[in-house]
Amino acid sequence: MSSRDVDVLVAGGGGFIGGHLVADLLKQGLTVRSVDVKPLDQWYQVHEGVQNVQADLSLRSDAFEQTAGAREVYMLAADMGGMGFIENNKAACMLTVLTSTHMLEAAKAAEVEGYFYSSSACVYAADKQTDAHVTALKESDAYPALPEDGYGWEKLFSERMARHFLEDFGLQTRVARYHNVYGPEGTWTGGREKAPAATCRKIAEAVISGNHEISIWGDGEQTRSFMYVDDCVKGSQMVLHGDSAVPVNVGSSELISINDLYTMVEEFAGIKCKRNYQLDAPQGVRGRNSDNTLVQEIYGWEPSITLKEGMEKTYRWVYDQVKAQG
Repeated sequence: MSSRDVDVLVAGGGGFIGGHLVADLLKQGLTVRSVDVKPLDQWYQVHEGVQNVQADLSLRSDAFEQTAGAREVYMLAADMGGMGFIENNKAACMLTVLTSTHMLEAAKAAEVEGYFYSSSACVYAADKQTDAHVTALKESDAYPALPEDGYGWEKLFSERMARHFLEDFGLQTRVARYHNVYGPEGTWTGGREKAPAATCRKIAEAVISGNHEISIWGDGEQTRSFMYVDDCVKGSQMVLHGDSAVPVNVGSSELISINDLYTMVEEFAGIKCKRNYQLDAPQGVRGRNSDNTLVQEIYGWEPSITLKEGMEKTYRWVYDQVKAQG
C-alpha cells in the first residue's frame, strides 16, 4: 500500500454540501482532494489549498484515479435537485448508481480507512408520508421498500451496496440519510433549488420588485423538516468516524408547513405577500420529518441549529444574490 497522498477525498466537492464540507475539513488542517463533474467555474465554492479536480466519477477509470491515495472518502456525488427536478428526471437520478458503484469499487481497491455515503430521506416508504400531521420517520421505516421513484430507489440500492461491501470486503462504510439540507452558497434558482431557497428567492424578488405576489407549489400545507448545512457537515463527519454501520437519520426534527415557512421568511423581509397556489406543481410526499431517537442513542447528538436561525442567514444570502443579478 502506497503512502496516503491526501487525507480526504470529497466526491461531489463542487456541490452545495460538498463546498461546506471541504471548508470545514480545511479548517481542521486536513489535506483534501475535491472532485466534481462540473467545470470549476460552476462549483458552488472553490477553496484554495485543495486539489480541485474536474472528473466524471461515474466512469470507473476516473473513480479509481481520483480515489487512489485517499485515506477517507465522502461520497456526496449525485445528479439531484429539489422536487421539481427529482419528479421530472427519474432516469438521470437512477444513473447516479454508476457513480455509487464505481466509487465503492475504487474505495475497496484503494483500501480507504473510511467511506461515507450520503443517502436521503427519499429512501423512506411513501405510504408512511401521506399525512401532513406526520409520524416522524425512523430508520426501520425504509423497509418494506417503497422509496421515492427514481432518486429514492438509487439511494436505497446504494445503501445496500455499501452495507455488502462492509460485510463482504471489510470496507468501513457509513451511511447517513439527509433530510432537506439548506443554507447559504446553495442552489437558489434554475429548477434544482429546494423549498427553503425557493422561498427565500420568491420573497426577496417580491421585496426588490415591489410586487408582493408569489406562487407556491401545492396548497402549502405539506410539511417538512429542514437541516442547516453546518449541522449536516458536523453530523456527516461524526457518522464516518463512529463505530456504527447502521444507517442513521441526519436531519432536523423541527417540523414546519410550507405555508409557515413562507410566513417566517416574510417576517424577516418585513412584507406580506398574496399567495397563488399551484395545485398541479410537483409537491413530493405530503409530510416528512426525522425521528432522531437512533442518532441520539448511538451518537448522543442531533442537529441543533434552529430553522429560524438558519433561514434568516439563508434569506440574507439569497437576497444578496437576487439583488446582484438585478
